[in-house]
Amino acid sequence: MDGPEAGRDAPPAVSVCLETLRNRPDFLACARARKAPMPGFLLQGRDRRDDDTVVRVGFTASKKTGNAVMRNRAKRRLRALAREVIGNAGRPGWDYVLVARPDATVSREFAAMRDDLARALAKVHGA
Repeated sequence: MDGPEAGRDAPPAVSVCLETLRNRPDFLACARARKAPMPGFLLQGRDRRDDDTVVRVGFTASKKTGNAVMRNRAKRRLRALAREVIGNAGRPGWDYVLVARPDATVSREFAAMRDDLARALAKVHGA
């Protein structure tokens, strides 16, 4: 199938078990919650304290990260991290926001960022 209909059956941007944050109030609520700074990114997380079991993840990269190409590359890497780590280790009913760091998010080794995210999740969860 070609044309605009081709992408409709494409897999979601993050994962089947993860939902993407899209509303500013959700991002602001995460910014007021727990934080875990890491060399390649900042993780913000909060327990929504509702009965919903969906894990929601948001991604942000400010203009400090670089031009549009660098910001998009940083967010692609953060989405890949979320699929691998938060998809397995995220807690139901939690919101997470991954904030890109200038230069570090696009240049840090992916395996190191994966380990950083696992440590950051443990820190945010209070372990």
